[in-house]
Amino acid sequence: MAPSTQVVQALTQAESASGEKGPLYEALLADIKNLSSRPSAIDDLNATADSFFGQALGVVATRSVLSAFVATLKALENTDIWIQVGTRTLSALSLQPSSFFDAQATLCDLVATAHETNEDFTDAAKVLAEIPLDSSQRKVTDEEKARIWVRIVRNYLEEDDPTAAETYINKLKNIMHTVSDPDLNLHFRLSQARIQDAKRDFLSASQRYHEISFSPAVVEEERLHTLGMAIKCAILAPAGPMRSRMLGRLYKDERSVQLDQFGILEKMFLDRLLSQAEVDKFAEALEPHQLATTSDGSTVLARAVVEHNLLGTSRLFNNIQFGALGSLLGLDADKAEETAARMIEQGRLVGRIDQLDGIVWFEGGEASGEKGSGRAEVIAGKEMRRWDANVESLAEEVENVTNSLQKEFPDFVAVNLAV
Repeated sequence: MAPSTQVVQALTQAESASGEKGPLYEALLADIKNLSSRPSAIDDLNATADSFFGQALGVVATRSVLSAFVATLKALENTDIWIQVGTRTLSALSLQPSSFFDAQATLCDLVATAHETNEDFTDAAKVLAEIPLDSSQRKVTDEEKARIWVRIVRNYLEEDDPTAAETYINKLKNIMHTVSDPDLNLHFRLSQARIQDAKRDFLSASQRYHEISFSPAVVEEERLHTLGMAIKCAILAPAGPMRSRMLGRLYKDERSVQLDQFGILEKMFLDRLLSQAEVDKFAEALEPHQLATTSDGSTVLARAVVEHNLLGTSRLFNNIQFGALGSLLGLDADKAEETAARMIEQGRLVGRIDQLDGIVWFEGGEASGEKGSGRAEVIAGKEMRRWDANVESLAEEVENVTNSLQKEFPDFVAVNLAV
């Protein structure tokens, strides 16, 4: 659709004027609602931009007209117009001398807002990334940079793109110590947690979510939601001493009992075995990325539950055959052996594997979490010495009971004790 006749006439008059043309363009823009109609607004504004960029108005006059143009565009409050006209104007600005950074920043913000309204979050992030932040001609504070970068991060996270979001989180790390705005700091920490969550660094994400759940800047309902996210991530984290400590902090948080996840949290903290029904119910509240399939074909949740149940089994048995262990974990014998071996090697379980007899021996105690620290040495005669110690302890207890009976009931002992 072509520009309206009235706008074309006004532009022709401005272009042919012999004096200063800037005021004429500003007057046209001030009256654009009367000269233009909604169907032709995009073409009218584009024609106006082409016209004043094509005239040698000078930097000062062009900056003034451009400011009026941006204000007029913003006042129309139409996302389609903002996107089409704003994007085209930004392209035109890229061909101009680097003297219009403020107008470029305002236009980028306007176009990004329109994309966000339309839920085109990736496009919004890309437009925001074009805002000039490092220029000697435009002073930008760390807080302004943080505000833009946090917004970019949040847009990428809306599109489940943690890799792109992490690029800007890394930039934010260098300046957040200078930013005092509590909301920006909160969004920064929350974005960090969401990125770690999306990248399956569940233990770190749980710690950050838990810290945020205490923030007074967050309303009570959101604090409970964030605490729930901390619990979910802790449950999904690899079993081991670090996760056990995190589960302990969450279990002792008096707010946890209010959440649906408390039942499974309690069982995991107390090293009790989980049933499939409990796991299925918990899975219903998880995000898609938390149910993603890992390289071995299992889900993140399934692996976490198998490793937890293996730890729980180590609390119940001194040793167990691969086949029996697999039955408890819902795996075949080879997979059960592989899981136990991996956890022992990674220092998340203390024990040893006897492949000849097909038995896993659990040594008890808490693993350190250091790679290789879970492997227990085979000590000759250890089980026999343990048996001897137990027999000796039992004999001593029997003797103690006998001595007590002789002291308290000597007549009874004299009649009934067989020597």
